[in-house]
Amino acid sequence: MPEYCTCGAQLPPDARFCHKCGKPQFEEASAEEQPPEPAVVPVVTGAVAQPPLINFRNPLAVRPALLAAAVGSLLLTVPLPPAFSMGWLLLSLLAAGFLAVWFYRRRTQAELSVRDGMRMGWITGMFCFVIAMLFFTVSVLLISRKGGLASFYRDQFAARGAIDANVEQFLEILQNPAGLATVLLLSLLFVFVFFTLLPTIGGAIGAKLLSRD
Repeated sequence: MPEYCTCGAQLPPDARFCHKCGKPQFEEASAEEQPPEPAVVPVVTGAVAQPPLINFRNPLAVRPALLAAAVGSLLLTVPLPPAFSMGWLLLSLLAAGFLAVWFYRRRTQAELSVRDGMRMGWITGMFCFVIAMLFFTVSVLLISRKGGLASFYRDQFAARGAIDANVEQFLEILQNPAGLATVLLLSLLFVFVFFTLLPTIGGAIGAKLLSRD
């Protein structure tokens, strides 16, 4: 630094200002600018892929359901004594819903909630109903060629020796076109509820039992 100010005054060592005129003798070094901190870019993780909904638009659900419905319908064709036929029908439809969940988990390695299991069972039940309707339609056509439903059921009841007043009334209803249509409609409604409800229950049971939790 200079020993004398421009005004001629002698300056003491390290003097920042002139004691006579007040003139600053040197400029303070400006604080060094700190380099800006690098901006932290938030890392956006990819969204976790959600499993597709279980419905008829999901081929991963439709195929196992169709396979399970085919197996369940095949079990229904096993000949059994009349005393065991109803129980076997219930067991086969429950097994169809259970198998649908098992096939789906085996194919996708995905866990299913009880609600998803019910959906798998319901889809399976719809396929079971369609398959049953195909067999029912073929049976009705074959029976119609042999005299109609009234004649068919009359022979069935006669073979069992069970013709009484109630049976005769039922056979008269079948001979009436309006009565026949009503019986067929009620039968279809019963089969629809029966064939969709039981696989739905079976699917819920399958999802619960096969869960790893």
